[in-house]
Amino acid sequence: MADTEFPGWHGTTIIGVKKGDEIVIAGDGQVSLGQTVIKGTARKVRRLSPGGYDVVAGFAGSTADAFTLLERLEAKLEATPGQLARASVELAKDWRTDKYLQKLEAMLIVTDGADLFVITGAGDVLEPEHNVAAIGSGGNYALAAARAMMDSDKTAEEVARAAMAIAADICVYTNGNLTVESIQK
Repeated sequence: MADTEFPGWHGTTIIGVKKGDEIVIAGDGQVSLGQTVIKGTARKVRRLSPGGYDVVAGFAGSTADAFTLLERLEAKLEATPGQLARASVELAKDWRTDKYLQKLEAMLIVTDGADLFVITGAGDVLEPEHNVAAIGSGGNYALAAARAMMDSDKTAEEVARAAMAIAADICVYTNGNLTVESIQK
């Protein structure tokens, strides 16, 4: 079967919201193969603690690829403790230039409670505008919903949960079974 004929793994929605002293990353639990949901309780948001330094990361894309990237990020953080921006840039540089890593199909949202970044395989480390980042198949829906709520009295977690609920109502590859991790600096 040619690659173009394979239905492929679809979907997820990951959102990062920075509001006040809190940053929250939330992700849904659905894993789909073509038009079939094969798992509804996947954990796509993780807390990493290299050297006692807390970082929260959410991933969209291939799970095996994402775990490879998370392991690399942890190694970069151990080499540059307390420097998430530097570790993220180093990971993005490796991802862009290493022939093995170039084949990885995933994206990350990471935070240490102070900074919020999206890391891509194109070599990008993006700090989102408006303190909201979202990736995955339902990412645009969650991003729009969260941005609309940023001026409300809602906390970062309330904005993230409400935005994810809206994305789950619109995107067939996103469900309402959330993993939510909060971090403060």
